Amino acid sequence: MTGPAHIVVACIVQREGRFLVVEETIAGRSSVINQPAGHWEAGETLIEGAVREALEETGWDVRPTALLGVYEHKPVDLDYGFLRFAFLAEPLQHHPQRALDTGIERALWMSRDELAAEAHRHRSPMVLRCVDDALAGQHYPLSLIAHLSV
Repeated sequence: MTGPAHIVVACIVQREGRFLVVEETIAGRSSVINQPAGHWEAGETLIEGAVREALEETGWDVRPTALLGVYEHKPVDLDYGFLRFAFLAEPLQHHPQRALDTGIERALWMSRDELAAEAHRHRSPMVLRCVDDALAGQHYPLSLIAHLSV
């Protein structure tokens, strides 16, 4: 890896046995499936970033309940990798009239089996890994993350 890793935040949201995901278009690829996720922005905590990304990409207000894990992935076709902070979150309220981020085709709820059947369309291997970790009961307290200010 020649460049620094991009820090991203993601929400793993489960409701009635299904997971909230997005279909998105990214440069050079056809439509891919991902959790609501995106770059952590200056001035926000990791948790605030995850909540923001979920709303921007799905129209759902969510409440993070736990840290699922920290995942590192280096795509072979990029000179940088990704460091993903994934949060378990519960859905609170949907805003169906809200415009979704550029590139997001739609948000949908998929079961683990439906996601596995579409693995060739996942944006990265982190998609199914996060679902499997969530289903296995993996979780850590949000207090594990300390945001310090000067």
